[in-house]
Amino acid sequence: MDRIISDLERRFERPLFMQPFGNSWQLPRWWRSFGDFPATRHAFADLIDSGNEFIVRAEVPGIPKEKINISVMPKEIKIEGEAETDIDESKEGFVHRERTYSSIKKDLPFPEEVIPEKADATVKDGILEVKIPKKNPTEIKIQKIQVK
Repeated sequence: MDRIISDLERRFERPLFMQPFGNSWQLPRWWRSFGDFPATRHAFADLIDSGNEFIVRAEVPGIPKEKINISVMPKEIKIEGEAETDIDESKEGFVHRERTYSSIKKDLPFPEEVIPEKADATVKDGILEVKIPKKNPTEIKIQKIQVK
């Protein structure tokens, strides 16, 4: 496969999937939207306002809690994590070697200021949940409307 791609790149005189950018080449915008190439992906996350605190729920599949770094500032939260596996198994008649690496990253701004010192985080079933109390709690008003 590498030989086929190299041959195509030579024929087109440029790297595949690359677009001209000044005197060099860059990845197209749709490719760059996947995050840092190739291993880091931006975690899917929800920011929930419960009135007196913000709750951040982020997907961290396969990443052990010891490898998750959370930084909470008064106006934002940064979540980073990485997971590695290295399997080297030799038995009679075969050898099995496998390495995987993945990392996640997510930066979320808060709409209001929070108290970083009182943040609390838990991980369960690949979902990270961080609760951060607001500096000035607000009352959530719920307005029910009729669907026409």
